[in-house]
Amino acid sequence: MQNNTTEIKQATIDRVALVRDGYVLLRGAIPPEWLDSLRAAFDDNIRPSEQWPVPRGFGWQHSLLDLDATVQAVCRLPAVLEVVGAMIGERYFLAQVEGREPLVGQGHQGLHRDLSAHRPGDTVQALAYFDDFGPHNGATRLVAGTHRPADTSDPIPPEAEAHAQQITGNAGDILVFDADLLHAATVNPSGARRRTILISYRAESAHESHMATAELRNVRMDTSERFNPP
Repeated sequence: MQNNTTEIKQATIDRVALVRDGYVLLRGAIPPEWLDSLRAAFDDNIRPSEQWPVPRGFGWQHSLLDLDATVQAVCRLPAVLEVVGAMIGERYFLAQVEGREPLVGQGHQGLHRDLSAHRPGDTVQALAYFDDFGPHNGATRLVAGTHRPADTSDPIPPEAEAHAQQITGNAGDILVFDADLLHAATVNPSGARRRTILISYRAESAHESHMATAELRNVRMDTSERFNPP
C-alpha cells in the first residue's frame, strides 16, 4: 500500500479552545473562486437514495463527489489539516467525503454523536459550506464541550437541547468538530440551498476497519495518503 506522508507546517491554533469546546469554525477557509466549481460538482453528482449501496435518509439530497479534484483540494486545505491534526494528535488519513443538503421542510436531526473509532478523539469531522447558512436553511447546531462524556453509550439527556447553539456563517466557511461532540442538523424552513460536504478524518490505526466498510459507504477515493499532526 502506498504510504505517502504530507507534512503540515505548524500554525497558531487555540488548543485550549479546541480541548474545551471540541470544535472550531474556520471563516472563509475555502477560496471564493472555488465556490462556483464546488456548487456545480455538487449538483452534477446528486444521486437518488436507491443508487447508493445503503439507502440515504429521506428529506436530503446526497451527492457522490469524492473524486472531484476541487472537493479533494478542500479536504486538504492547510488550515483544515492543521486543526484536524491538532485534534487527532497522531498520524491520520482522509477517510470519506460526500455531499449533503436538506430539502425544504426537512433536515431535522436529534442531537447525536458520530462516535470515535477506537479511542476518544481519533475521528474528526468537517462540514464545508458552499452556501450561506443559518436558521433560515437548517444549519448545524451543537453543544460545546460535550465531546468527552463518561460513556458515549449513555442516552442524550433531554436538557442538552437547551444548551445547543446554531452555527451561522457564509459560503466558504468550514466547521471542524470532534466526532463525539453532540451535534445535529435542523429543519430547513425556507428551502434555501444549503449544500455542504461532510468530510471524515481518522487516526491511522482505524484504516483497516474503515476499509472493511468503505464499499458500503460508496467510498471510491484513495485513502492511502497520511498526514502528520502539526
